[in-house]
Amino acid sequence: MTTHLGTLNTFSWMDLKTHDIPGTAAFFSAVLGWDFAVDEQDWRSATTATLDGQRIATVSDLANPIYPPGTPAHIAYYLAVQDVDRRAEAAMAHGARLILAPFDAGDQGRVATLIDPAGAAFSLWRPAERSGWNFAQAIASAPQRMVLACPDPGQAERFYRRMLDAPLPCADFVPAPGPAAVSTPQWELAVGAADLDQVADGVRAAGQASITRLEGAHKPYLRLRSPQGLTLLVGPVA
Repeated sequence: MTTHLGTLNTFSWMDLKTHDIPGTAAFFSAVLGWDFAVDEQDWRSATTATLDGQRIATVSDLANPIYPPGTPAHIAYYLAVQDVDRRAEAAMAHGARLILAPFDAGDQGRVATLIDPAGAAFSLWRPAERSGWNFAQAIASAPQRMVLACPDPGQAERFYRRMLDAPLPCADFVPAPGPAAVSTPQWELAVGAADLDQVADGVRAAGQASITRLEGAHKPYLRLRSPQGLTLLVGPVA
């Protein structure tokens, strides 16, 4: 599968929000081969994850006072759009709930955060410079697709299409694996892997990490959960 998620109207960035930055970096480095380092050119001196020299994610410390006490570890996903304010208004008109009103995030661009009608959180992002993931070929551990498991996949797909005035590329909408009361809908990134068994062995070796097998719309996935509580999907490289 050719992956090119750097265009607008795609999920193209993520922030790993964790209580343990060193542990998070060690886990995803060991299991997926991502490289983690402090970006000295970033005004926040943020820790970033890269693959083959391309940026994949930032990492945020939930001990920072900007986060309410008790905020659980999670991954925030950013949907790149041309006009954050306009798309936020369209999202609310189609049933989304505004969590963080549009604002300028330093030199990173303009951002807003919402909860979609299915209950999944997402952020709208107008990047100031970089446009996010841009992998010209399918390689192991690179972003491939976004997956939303929810009670009504058709309704969720229609929401994003109406909000964007276009289909959402590189996204799968699939039925929730269990009762809605048990499983909170959330977007998850699917990355590629040359050997799923090797990934599974690496996850099991991490101790408190876990892994489950799922059937996706296009291929089977492994859902891995880091010891810090962050989840990603892993599928075979096409």
